[in-house]
Amino acid sequence: MNEKIEALREKLKSLNMQGMIITNPVNIRYLTNINAEGVLLLTRRENVYITDGRYMETVRKTLTIDDEIIVYDFRELSKEDYENFFIFCENVGFEEANLTYAKYKEYMHKYKINNFEETEGLLEKMRIVKKEDEIECIKQACAITDKCFEHLKDFIKVGMTEKEIAFEIEKFFLANGADGLAFDTIVASGINSSMPHAIPTDKKIENGDPITIDMGCRYNGYCSDMTRTVFVGHVPHYMRPVYDLVLKNQLRVLEELKEGNNIKLISKSVDSDFKLNGANMIHSLGHGVGLDIHEYPFMNSKSDFILKENMVITDEPGIYITGRYGVRIEDTVLVNKYESKSLTMSDKEYVVVGV
Repeated sequence: MNEKIEALREKLKSLNMQGMIITNPVNIRYLTNINAEGVLLLTRRENVYITDGRYMETVRKTLTIDDEIIVYDFRELSKEDYENFFIFCENVGFEEANLTYAKYKEYMHKYKINNFEETEGLLEKMRIVKKEDEIECIKQACAITDKCFEHLKDFIKVGMTEKEIAFEIEKFFLANGADGLAFDTIVASGINSSMPHAIPTDKKIENGDPITIDMGCRYNGYCSDMTRTVFVGHVPHYMRPVYDLVLKNQLRVLEELKEGNNIKLISKSVDSDFKLNGANMIHSLGHGVGLDIHEYPFMNSKSDFILKENMVITDEPGIYITGRYGVRIEDTVLVNKYESKSLTMSDKEYVVVGV
């Protein structure tokens, strides 16, 4: 029995839906481990995966008997086959965030669906609380990320470019067991660090530069996410109060990310402390992490969400002084009942490189 599919079926039953068409490849991978093109159908009686003949071997090697999924090559299905999949289903769910209007109309016609209903992020909400195997994959991704940071502390030198450092990060991930990048790496030095989502440039690293490095890798599909702001040669005196303020709040949030606490209250507390010190929080305090780098929930002062055990969420306060510099510190965190556990464990107390 595929426990995730069974849990989804129970949720669909409570919504008076007798079937569902799943098109988001991330959700398909979550439910089945399949990492190939195709569509997953949950009909009244069966679980069906329709794919291209080029992927049949890969899909069949991935699935087990316990998955109870029938696999079809779409070229072998007739018009009547498609029409019969949902013949006894009054209401069929679909992923509105992953389906164009053109596909919506095509599926309505192809499958002869009586009533096609939005599922309102049903699967994304299921993915919020992680299973043990998912947590282990995220831990492995975080361990590779920590190892990469240790490498960077010796690798970064004055005269290198941001692009060179970003390229080294990707090479390191691939050479140390990762699937690849979890997202486009941010390496932002000097005044570029004042932009939260800066793109690596040909700017050369200079003595006295802060460098914000936001990086993460994938391991078996699951992501890590970590940011460190390091200093080249020495820590500029004018940056110490800002760095200390960010680090103080990052550590405080780490203590508060536990089951039963409210994301809105945690975020408001950081917002208030920043404002008392003449700063502003211009992005979310964190976000869920899993098969996607940005998942539910999103941690900000408008998100009225209660934390649950085995959620994985980032803790990433940041302050940005336009045209001068920025500081962001981020960890990937496992939420527990009584205390949080940072899965990324790299140094964050004034890390000086290039010496």
